[in-house]
Amino acid sequence: MVRRSRSGDEKSFRGAQRTQRGDALAMRFEAFLALRYLKAKRKQAFISVITVISVVGVMMGVTALIVVLSVMNGFREDLMGKILGVNSHLVVLSYEGAFLDYDRIARETSAVEGVVATTPFIYSQVMVNSQGSVSGSVLRGIDTSTASKVIAVDRMIKRGSLQSLDALHEGLPAIIMGKELARMLAVQPGDTVTVVSPMGKLTPVGRVPQNRKFKITAIFDSGMYEYDATMVYVSLKEAQDFLGFDNRATGVEVRVADIYKADQVGGAVTKKLGYPYWAKDWKQMNRSLVSALKLEKIAMFVILIMIVLVGALNIISTLVMVVMEKNKDVAILRAMGATQKSIMTVFMCQGVLVGVVGTLVGLGTGLGLCHLLAKYKFIELPSDVYYISTLPVRVEMLDVVLVIVAAVVISFLATLYPSWHASRLNLVESLRYE
Repeated sequence: MVRRSRSGDEKSFRGAQRTQRGDALAMRFEAFLALRYLKAKRKQAFISVITVISVVGVMMGVTALIVVLSVMNGFREDLMGKILGVNSHLVVLSYEGAFLDYDRIARETSAVEGVVATTPFIYSQVMVNSQGSVSGSVLRGIDTSTASKVIAVDRMIKRGSLQSLDALHEGLPAIIMGKELARMLAVQPGDTVTVVSPMGKLTPVGRVPQNRKFKITAIFDSGMYEYDATMVYVSLKEAQDFLGFDNRATGVEVRVADIYKADQVGGAVTKKLGYPYWAKDWKQMNRSLVSALKLEKIAMFVILIMIVLVGALNIISTLVMVVMEKNKDVAILRAMGATQKSIMTVFMCQGVLVGVVGTLVGLGTGLGLCHLLAKYKFIELPSDVYYISTLPVRVEMLDVVLVIVAAVVISFLATLYPSWHASRLNLVESLRYE
């Protein structure tokens, strides 16, 4: 009984080995035929031309997708870098308006995991006047000792220094102005401007607008017209005195370790501080811009994937012509014992091989172009329009993987109908007149 059992196990094992060898041989046989069919003979050279066109179509689609998505990523990174250079990652505010205990709020916020630095700020609408030229502006009072740890205002200053806000200049408080605003008012460092606050002072005859003269000590350039044309900076103490805030602040700006987790950190800050304090992250502050960039990227992906679809249509036409030309060969293979699955696999391998080759060539071409654009910066842009002089490029691996998967899947789907049709050919009809 033991011997019979062992003999049965050995037979089962050998049968499994034979099955595995048979499957391996079948796969080699199908791949071999797929490669042979791609190498058309002299009289079928037109099929080879269509195959090359198919590869080029897929290649161009993959190249265009990688380059365009990388350029869009570069623009987004550059734009968000400029926005987050002026604004913080997170802002802690109060439902009751300006508050007194901003030092305590800053300390408690700094203790939350993920927070790197904090700084108090004041935000108010004002008017800036210089020799009859008037412009509406946003006045921001900042603490010069901590502001540079949260926002990049010190790196944006091109003429002057941030520390100039802490001292009087010819008896006047200092103000730092945006480049575009200084151009509109025709002023430069050393000139005097008058700042008018609509909040004003409460007098027996009502609220009277408050105005004060400031000495321009520096000019900043953020690269964003909206900020450069409207923003002015003064010291926190000067803003409190000018606006009548006493010792209050509008809120606390926060810098976090990971900007993409700012909403999570904001939730933790809100939970820790409790009512009436709440946190708003940079995504909420720039919701429309973030949504527009995301939608634009998706739209460009969908539009450019059509180029890959054109290559896939060429794959379909190539396989249809090969099936028509190899009609007799398919019938002979079926008569020799090839299954419908094997015939279908042959033509599917042929189409997928075209798609994979086109994808790999397009991947190399696209990454190569991105590298050249990033290294040599040979595409220049008008800096007065875009505020950048060259085309920004940033390759993200997730985008590359999505492009590769989409191209291969589309190429695979393009093979299904021609391969299915080839596997359903009638043997008798195909060999009747041979």
